[in-house]
Amino acid sequence: MKLSEIKNKLNQLEKISFQLPNGDLVPGHFHVTEVGKITKNFIDCGGTVRKEEVVNFQLWNANDYDHRLHPEKLLNIIELSERVLGIEDLEIEVEYQADTIGKFGLDFDGKNFLLTTKQTDCLAKDNCGIPTEKPKPQSSELPAGSSCILGSGCC
Repeated sequence: MKLSEIKNKLNQLEKISFQLPNGDLVPGHFHVTEVGKITKNFIDCGGTVRKEEVVNFQLWNANDYDHRLHPEKLLNIIELSERVLGIEDLEIEVEYQADTIGKFGLDFDGKNFLLTTKQTDCLAKDNCGIPTEKPKPQSSELPAGSSCILGSGCC
């Protein structure tokens, strides 16, 4: 989800809820302790120089059980960060503390903001020697009466 999308959603909501990938809701007394821009400059395993930028939201829970962040307050924080930090309309990444700090993507289901899982990947598969997987034949493609032998690639 991009920053412009969350701003549009916040304008339509009366309350904010974040849902974890396992279906649990982030406790309603969460704080958004940071809104910022993260720039990552790196070289992938194939030697290509890359740059990624995201808007970062950090969610945090305290013992402040009476606290409720309202949509207009989060919208004000976002707009302030855009003006002061020069944040553009980038994808949003959310940090949330569980056993360790987790990084999530963001989506919306019409009611809750969904913290979505993120995956690592090799960005230079064609340059770093990762073998491509051979497609495995389906059992319907094997001749009648054949059996699969370990290491033959058919099973």
